[in-house]
Amino acid sequence: MGILGWIVIGALAGWIASMLTGNNEKMGAGANIAVGIIGGFIGGIAMNLLGGSGITGFNLWSLLVAVIGAVILLWIVNAIKRRT
Repeated sequence: MGILGWIVIGALAGWIASMLTGNNEKMGAGANIAVGIIGGFIGGIAMNLLGGSGITGFNLWSLLVAVIGAVILLWIVNAIKRRT
């Protein structure tokens, strides 16, 4: 998957994850893309640890994995923000 695919999947995953965690009003398009791309890496690692496959290309499974990773990332960021 090329860089454009990562940006599109990242944007969608970050946006969906920000809506699920209640951060949608606080985040812009750039933050959604960054969270989605980093979430793709986190989701891929988590799925590999569970015995599944991570990001497999430009498809629905990859979007789901990236959303799961982005939600995990946003939960961690929100927990750290609440502590300080």
